[in-house]
Parts: sequence; structure tokens; C-alpha cells
Amino acid sequence: MTDHSLHATDHKPRLFPDDASVRHIGEGLLACALPREAWTHEAHLAACLWLLFERPDIDIDAEIAGIISRFNESVGGVNDDHGGYHDSITRVYVAGVRDFLRGAEGGLAERVNALLLSPVGRRDYPLRFYSPERLFSVAARRAFVAPDLAALPGNC
Repeated sequence: MTDHSLHATDHKPRLFPDDASVRHIGEGLLACALPREAWTHEAHLAACLWLLFERPDIDIDAEIAGIISRFNESVGGVNDDHGGYHDSITRVYVAGVRDFLRGAEGGLAERVNALLLSPVGRRDYPLRFYSPERLFSVAARRAFVAPDLAALPGNC
């Protein structure tokens, strides 16, 4: 996810037609088998929800940084001070998705689509908790930095 994508607040999300399309994203992420262009904002959130909802064998809090970093590298990306994996943004969405799931109902795609249409699914969601200066800092990219505007939902 690029930092500038957080400023696009009027973006209409691309929804998932069925559970299989969500699982394809999640399994493709784990296997480093997705094409780079498939790793969209919606795919990030779908994979996060899938991991939390269907993969209790994966400790998302401990493993998400490695999972996403490995995928980025597999498609020629670089995880450095300026691009690739962003730890604080990822942790905001993990906390938000986890909180969203507490009240969500329905099948996998139904939950993902409801998430994408909810406030948690917005590209600017992390800016509810962080000032842009703090969120887009190198420190926040490299490791989790506590929010400066509001506490994250649940435990992060």
C-alpha cells in the first residue's frame, strides 16, 4: 500500500463476487503467487480478514510483517524506508478488521464486502488515529508507532 493512497477518500471499492475469490487472494499472498497488480487496497483487507477469520493457525500479529514483506519481494518490490511494507498502517488495519469481525455476520465474501464498504475499509482509515506526519514517518513504516490522535480499537 502506498502512503499517498490514504488520501484518496472518494474511491469506490472493488467488491468480491464470492468466497473463492477472497480465498484466492489470501492463499496467493501466502504462496507469493499473486501478480503484483492484484495486491490492491481491497486485496490487503480481504487477505487480512481471511487470515483472521479462516486461518487461526497463523498468528497474524507475529507473522503479518514477514508475510507481506515476502510477498512484496516476490513481485520485485523493496521493503525499505520509502516503500513496501508499512508496519503501523498494517497494524491499524489488523486492529480495525479484528474489531469489525466482532460484529460481522455472513459468509466470507459477504464479510469482506461489508468491511470494504465500512469506515474500516476506507483508504484514509489510519488517519483517524494518526497525524500524517507521524503515520508517514520512517519510524512508523519500519515498526509500530503508537497513534497520536486516538487509540486503536481493541488491543494492538
